[in-house]
Order: sequence, then C-alpha cells, then structure tokens
Amino acid sequence: MNPYMTTAQEAAATGSLQVDVVSTENNHPIVDAEVSISYTGDPGSILEKVTTDSSGQSETVSLSAPPVDLSLSPGLAQPYSEYSLFITAQGYEPVAISGTQILADTDAIQPVRMTPVQDETTPDTPITIPDHTLYGDYPPKIAEAEVKPVAETGEIVLSRVVVPQTIIVHDGVPTDPTATNYYVPYSDYIKNVASSEIYATWPRETIIANVLAIMSFTLNRVYTEWYRNQGYDFTITSSTAFDHKWIRGRNIFDSISQVVDEIFNSYLSRPGIKQPILTQYCDGHRVTCPNWMSQWGSCTLGEQGYTAIEILRNYYGSNMYINTAEQVSGVPSSFPGYNLTVGASGDKVRQVQEQLDTIAGVYTRIPRITADGVFGENTAEAVRQFQSIFKLPVTGVIDFATWYKISQIYVGITRIAEYS
Repeated sequence: MNPYMTTAQEAAATGSLQVDVVSTENNHPIVDAEVSISYTGDPGSILEKVTTDSSGQSETVSLSAPPVDLSLSPGLAQPYSEYSLFITAQGYEPVAISGTQILADTDAIQPVRMTPVQDETTPDTPITIPDHTLYGDYPPKIAEAEVKPVAETGEIVLSRVVVPQTIIVHDGVPTDPTATNYYVPYSDYIKNVASSEIYATWPRETIIANVLAIMSFTLNRVYTEWYRNQGYDFTITSSTAFDHKWIRGRNIFDSISQVVDEIFNSYLSRPGIKQPILTQYCDGHRVTCPNWMSQWGSCTLGEQGYTAIEILRNYYGSNMYINTAEQVSGVPSSFPGYNLTVGASGDKVRQVQEQLDTIAGVYTRIPRITADGVFGENTAEAVRQFQSIFKLPVTGVIDFATWYKISQIYVGITRIAEYS
C-alpha cells in the first residue's frame, strides 16, 4: 500500500483531473506548460507528467480516489484524495499547488495562473488547498438577519439587483488588515465556494439548491454594500464565520461549474422584498441550524427526488422564490432571451461572432469566422469547439450559458487582468 494513501484510497475508485493554465498578464492560454502530479505528502514521487495544448489545457488524467459513498453521507473518513502539482513553462514563474482534491467518479479542473518572469519579481507563494469545509474544522456561521434593514432615507444602497463583474474577496476575517484582497470574476468565485463547501458527487438538484443559496447570499452582500458601509474596501470575506469559504487557487469540479454557468444570474427572494435573501446554511451534522439549510440534509433530499426549489423551501419556507438579476455587469451585450442556432441572423449573431473570432485568435482550436450576422455551419463549428474547451455541453447552439461564457472569456482576453 502506498504510505501516502489511506486504505479507502487504495480502492479501485478513480476521479479525473484536467489542468487549465493561463497567463496572469492577459488571461491567454499557456501552451507547452509542463505539469507534474504526485501524491500530497510525497511530492518527489511523480505519478504523471502532462503538457498543455494550444488551449492551455492538459489531457485528462485518471487518479485514485476513495469510494464515492464516503462523500454521500457524513463520516470520519476523508472522502477525497489529495494531489500536488508543479507547473513550469518557459518565460513564467513556476507554480506549486498542494492539496488538489479528487472525488470518485467526478471531473476536477485545476485552474493555474502563471506570472511572466520579470527581473526583480518574487516567485509566487505556493498554493496550499486546505480541507474541504465538510471534512475540516471551520468556525460556524455567525447568525445574521436574512434581510438587511433599509437606510433611514428609505432608499436601499442599490436600486436594482446586478450581477457584478468582479467580487473583491478579503482572505480572512473582516477586521484583519493583513489579509489580502483578491479580485475574482463573479462566476469563478461562486464555483470556488461551491467546490469548497459541497461535494460534486451530490445529486444535481442538490448542487443547484446550494449554488442558489451561495449566489443569493453573495448578491445580498453586493446589493447592500454590506462591508463598504462599514468602511471596508471589499465585497465579502473568506471566513466561514462571516461569509463563505473561498480558497485561493483551489480546484473546481465540472458538475458544479456547469450548474453555475447555467444559472449564474439567479438568486433567492421573498415576496415584497427587493434585496436578495441572505441565505445562511450549515453542514447539518456537526453544526445544526434551525430555519437554515442543512447541506447534508439537502443531499439526502436530492437523493429522494426533491427538486432544487423543493429543497430550498423545505428549509427556508414556502414563500422562497428563484429570481433573476436585472443586469449582468461588464458584458458587451445581454443575452437575447432565446437560443441562437443555424439559420439565425441579426445584430446579436454579429456581436457574438465578433467575440468568438477574437477568442479564436487566442484559442486557436476554434476556427476563425466572419462576423456577417448570419449563423451558418462555420459559426456552429466555432461554437462547438468553444463549448468543448470551456466545459459546456457541445451542441453548436448558443444558449444562455454559452452566451455568457463567450462574453466572460472575451472580456478576460481583451483587457489587462484585473484580479490576482
């Protein structure tokens, strides 16, 4: 038996890992980056070596993981295995990551951001991914009112619910002035938190319910400018006592990523209340929280066939509803409200063709296309290649998730990176 694996890890179960490498300078993919994979605790024994392709992505690697049952009910055994990665690329500072988490029967994605080598640059601090919140020891949430009081003027801070382009995450408790602030794209933040707080092996409806709770809580912080009104310069913290667990540099999971892409402009609301509800929750096993969602309980309900809204109403009451943000900040143009497919035409088609062709100049697997406003087979093929690279269902149809993912990647590669 490998001394760095538990008995559970010696079982035949496996998960998969793909490494995605981009530059901090411009978010462009890094080609021919070399990735060494080893067991955490034994970094000298290399299990796999892979190289990134033109999209900055490694091949998918199969890795040992504990049995899937361990992640479907609370217990003492660690339900995921941990791996260390060392990434090098010509012209970039090397990156070391310890603790990448692999769950059985699940696709993990490890994002890596590499900094170009400069004369007097200090190499990046190694990234250490701590325990998952359902397994490790973290402080429980300090209870708050789910609806924040309106200011005495009778006006809330923001007039409408807007999905922000960027979340500023304070990596510590609010009062810690030494904690770093990280600028993180909104959907990337949600994917990181969900991957840190629930298991990707859970039923899809359970994942949707938990993602909705995370997004609604986050948008409440944005809408009420909760921390800015206290004199701070950030949106949210990474402390479980105050907010959610966000972990710098952690891996995410494909099943969670796809859910976030599909519903990222949604939040939870109650009748007559404009602000997103501050949906608090706990694990429901080590910590109980009446009137809040139990994470382990939501898994059980999902296994029993409950839908996401039924799970949420089971905990928060029958007057909880799924709402949609009126605006998504920082995108070139909003989704037209219907899918674009072969035969479609008009300004919306032209706009997305222009964005896709710009992306194709960087992600060369995507064929170049002419922005003529007509959705033909060439555009459909470009969409399929884009969807394949960015982990979306490969349909050749521009649906809500694909539209906004195209927009996110377009904005990322046409601007100097605004986050670390």
